[in-house]
Amino acid sequence: MTSRFDILNDETVSELIEAQLAVWPEAKKNFDALASCRRKSMMIGDLPVIIQLNPARIKSTAADISKESIAARRCFLCKENRPEEQFAIPIIENMELLVNPYPIFPVHFTIVATDHRPQTAPPLAMAPLAARSPGLCIFFNGANAGASAPDHLHLQAVLASELPLLRLVERLHPASGKDIMVSTEMKAELPFRFITAVIRPEDEKMTALVETLTHFGNDKDGNPDPGLVNTYMWTDHNTGLLRALAVPRKAHRPTCYSAEGDERLLVSPGAIDMAGVIITPRAEDFEKITEEDVRTIFSETGMEA
Repeated sequence: MTSRFDILNDETVSELIEAQLAVWPEAKKNFDALASCRRKSMMIGDLPVIIQLNPARIKSTAADISKESIAARRCFLCKENRPEEQFAIPIIENMELLVNPYPIFPVHFTIVATDHRPQTAPPLAMAPLAARSPGLCIFFNGANAGASAPDHLHLQAVLASELPLLRLVERLHPASGKDIMVSTEMKAELPFRFITAVIRPEDEKMTALVETLTHFGNDKDGNPDPGLVNTYMWTDHNTGLLRALAVPRKAHRPTCYSAEGDERLLVSPGAIDMAGVIITPRAEDFEKITEEDVRTIFSETGMEA
């Protein structure tokens, strides 16, 4: 199926968001609230990090993703359970584009499978989606790495320029260099380990893409776990080449998430957090979070740098 939304450029992105917000008051309220979201910046080694106070994200941050809770609720990504006001645009075979009603940025989409199947591993569909979406980053939250709906396969999309880690990767791994690079090879102070790839058209077998999309963290028994990863794909704004990035994870949430009293910070890192934008839905956490806290959050959820 073809439509004017086959290519998600500045014009079609703006058109879709404006049309959606015109008929969905709750989503419009949350998008409008972004203008008053408080932010502050810090440096964690060579990674610029933004802390964002965003109360609307409490549903995602505090989501109960236990098997019991998932089984007891209706899937909010399935067509029959979505709000009547929510548009669904066919974007690629078996996937639909939705405006995210609880945005972190002024451009924030969810891309969902048309059938109910679990969030098992980053799908290869990320590549054609990124190719059709200049300016956007398509990303995947593993089932144990930030996904609030691990029972339904989905991706998200935001402007690539909003994510500090992506711009840092473009600088540390030049497109003129080798196809695949591990962060430990980079001359930088980085808070966790990742793997990055440049996807070249002449690579017929897409070796770099496949290696990146199958780079996971390990479970408690030391086995690769596709649920323990955050994966990103976008178009390099300098060269037009596709980029892929995988951040393997060792935990879903840091110890501060379940701590008591003043030690508690309600931070549950997903792909956006690991890419340099830490979301705090509570004002008290926004006020007190420190560089040391952020370093600890990254070290407890990401792999050793």
